[in-house]
Amino acid sequence: MDSRILLAPPLCFIIVLLMITLFTAALSKLSFKRKNQPADIGTSYACGEDIKTHLMQPDYSQFFPFAFFFTVLHVVALTIATIPVETMDSFTIAVIYMAGAMVGLFTLFRR
Repeated sequence: MDSRILLAPPLCFIIVLLMITLFTAALSKLSFKRKNQPADIGTSYACGEDIKTHLMQPDYSQFFPFAFFFTVLHVVALTIATIPVETMDSFTIAVIYMAGAMVGLFTLFRR
């Protein structure tokens, strides 16, 4: 039998999964467990006040334009960085792509 069979990804995954399962089972016997669980152990708590309803609703209206800006610039940089240099057509493609990105960003931040 070939010893490289143990390095096969599915078998290696199963071996690691079994080791983690056994390790977790062994350590769960040593873990601290309360005898009496309080009734409110899963309730929300904030600064000493009980929260019955969640009043905080974050506003993402300023986040999305910046997330879009970040995404567009990184996609442009990745695309331009991976265009092959061997042909002159690649320069034309890069310029057209940058112009399209600039139009998109000007549209995003127009007032």
